[in-house]
Amino acid sequence: MKKNDIKVGVIQAGFSYFLWGLLPIYWKFLHQVNAQEILANRIFWSFIFMVIVLICTKKWSLFVRTLKGFAENKKQMYALTIASVLISINWFVYIWAVNSGHMIEASLGYYINPLISILLGMMVLKEKLTVYQYVSFILAAIGVVIITVSHGVFPWIAISLALSFGLYGLAKKLINVESSVGLTLETMVLAPIAAIYMIYLAFTGTNSLFQAGWGTDLLLMGAGAATAIPLLYFAKGAQKIPLSLLGFLQYLSPTLTLILGVFVYHEHFSKIQLVSFIFIWSALAIYSLSKTKLFPQREVKQPKQNGAAL
Repeated sequence: MKKNDIKVGVIQAGFSYFLWGLLPIYWKFLHQVNAQEILANRIFWSFIFMVIVLICTKKWSLFVRTLKGFAENKKQMYALTIASVLISINWFVYIWAVNSGHMIEASLGYYINPLISILLGMMVLKEKLTVYQYVSFILAAIGVVIITVSHGVFPWIAISLALSFGLYGLAKKLINVESSVGLTLETMVLAPIAAIYMIYLAFTGTNSLFQAGWGTDLLLMGAGAATAIPLLYFAKGAQKIPLSLLGFLQYLSPTLTLILGVFVYHEHFSKIQLVSFIFIWSALAIYSLSKTKLFPQREVKQPKQNGAAL
């Protein structure tokens, strides 16, 4: 791989994480709209935007061929449906959290997401973990326990975001399609439901689209582009750079969200939260460095099991 390709890849992937980190500002501009309507518009206009992208990039025929293949492969069709539902849950929780003053906890969710992926890989895919990955998972678990015990409330926003995105990634492993085609398919599955909900709001007179002013209309319709553009840049960048480097870049997004929550929107960031985040940041540092040559790779031997796994 050429050095110039890596530089371009870093810029593209970094730009995508930068946009994701600043996305809360976009949702804050729509604070007067309920999260359900924002989600419906995000799904519907993402599908419309991606159809336009496929036509402009001459990938429509690839989309049609892929769709026909899915119709004949029930396993991939089920995986696509599950992936669509999971990413929609993730989007809804994130939008609600941002506009309800929980940006710090939302950022926590994306910090622990890689560690949730480790757990899912171990439990579902039977992947072998290194000593460092076990240590990082334990440190992150301690951080979550500290927040739970200190506040007396389970951090459901963070865990919901991490789990939904982690399971989404697991479902995506069964769907091996081109990135723009994949996003179009995922939004297509739920676009009819989103459209029906938007029509229902219009008939009951409770809609914000085309009722709350042209600024709100543009923001709601622009949610499609705001969703798709960072994902497309991410897909381009991920193809050009090593996975370990991509792993470091991914923390840019929750870091920007955390900074916005604390310094721009003045959410309370307690000492207990700081201690918890330090545990999680330490876990991420160990996890990221474990994928480099700095740390020798030592797998933990799993005990032998008799019989088939349930």
